[in-house]
Amino acid sequence: MKKVYLIGSLRNPEVPLVGNQLRSLGLDVFDDWWGAGDEADEKWQAYEQIRGRKYKDAIYGRAAENIFNFDLTHLNSSDFGVLMLPSGKSGHLELGYLIGQGKPSYVLFDRLFDEDRTRWDVMYRFATKVCFNVDDLIDEIRGLMW
Repeated sequence: MKKVYLIGSLRNPEVPLVGNQLRSLGLDVFDDWWGAGDEADEKWQAYEQIRGRKYKDAIYGRAAENIFNFDLTHLNSSDFGVLMLPSGKSGHLELGYLIGQGKPSYVLFDRLFDEDRTRWDVMYRFATKVCFNVDDLIDEIRGLMW
């Protein structure tokens, strides 16, 4: 069974829904990170600040190490990745890591994408394919599976 790392934002309620669509194809979808909740980053920051730690120290602390290693383990064991937009810095770094590993990587624009209002960016060309809806993404993934 192929494993996909589904990358996205903790604040995106579509992540588990797209994950379910990919699971229906028989894929092992890693989207467990989403279960930490939409305030996970803020809670970690607040915890470290209560302890008197600055970001430059907290990023190398035990909590950050656990989260980083959890995600890295699944990035390394994935066959390919999908970055769901909108996504932040972490998501883009994770996609870049997968691309650097030579793994197929896809960008899925959100359903609210407005070509006339969204700033275009050519660097998504690093991805194997840019998709503008889930059906197109699924068609691309089916090509990997069979």
